[in-house]
Amino acid sequence: MLRIRFAIAIAFAGMLTAGAGVTYGQAASKGAGQSYPVKSIRIVTTETGAGNDLLARIVAQSIAGPLGQTIIVENRATTVSGVITAQAVPDGYTLLLAANASWLGTFLQDMPYDAVRDFAPVSTVSNQPVVLVVHPALPAKSVKEVIALAKARPGELFYGSSSTATVSHLAGELLKAMAGVNIVRVPFKGAGPALIALFGNEVQLTFPTPSVVPPHVKAGRLRALAVSGLHQSPLLPELPTLSSEGLPGYEVVSRAGIFAPAKTPASIINRLNQEIVRALGRTDIKEKILVLGSEPAGSTPEEFKNIIRDDMARMGKVIKDTGMRTDK
Repeated sequence: MLRIRFAIAIAFAGMLTAGAGVTYGQAASKGAGQSYPVKSIRIVTTETGAGNDLLARIVAQSIAGPLGQTIIVENRATTVSGVITAQAVPDGYTLLLAANASWLGTFLQDMPYDAVRDFAPVSTVSNQPVVLVVHPALPAKSVKEVIALAKARPGELFYGSSSTATVSHLAGELLKAMAGVNIVRVPFKGAGPALIALFGNEVQLTFPTPSVVPPHVKAGRLRALAVSGLHQSPLLPELPTLSSEGLPGYEVVSRAGIFAPAKTPASIINRLNQEIVRALGRTDIKEKILVLGSEPAGSTPEEFKNIIRDDMARMGKVIKDTGMRTDK
């Protein structure tokens, strides 16, 4: 089923990324008495074709009709998109779709905006966990056995990750911190090279996204043990969570959501939230997000705010304790 979904994703991504700025037209007209929205809305996000870009297009397509206005997806570099939103008039006509980097970035480099002060959370859109996988030769068939093995052999196990502060890097460091083990990180330029190193037993653990795991498990190239979210993933429903396997509260996910500029009126935030959450509850929208390898996840603005605070407290400590920086 996953193979079919991700084959479809290739065609789906091609349709969505036909242009750097895509406009989604209104499907219904609003009466003159409607106070918001009365003109087109833009969602600013990352470069064309990136995961956040595809999510922004799904959101734009799904809420343009109910809002009765044209919605434009505008692609900019990650930091630039945040600056544009932070400096925009707080009237609901400039929105931002961003992920963890927008609020964890403050721990990693000097940022031109403050994600807590300058943005108003509207709703989460999706979560994407990673998966703890090990080489088949590793004598560990559960998270608890990996931890026990790492404690018995400090400094002898290696985990592969992508570049600094990516989800796979944070997942490995949080595992080390919560389990109290010494597993050595080996950085790679991407998730692909890290997986190749695992196949060759150059590293014994890594944390790929769910979409790439099933064929390699079937081929016997790796053993999947657990997902990094707090709940079992619909993408790999047979796997437990690290949190349930001896590390209570363990959570590392790539989380994307919609923001407005700070001081946007609550009435506008609530209207946007209502339409986004309603859209995320639709079966067709859920399927589109699952095809991209993420899990649909709507929230209230307050829930999203609390998620960000929790993420900054937990992962900010990991980043500080390990001395991670992306500006060096």
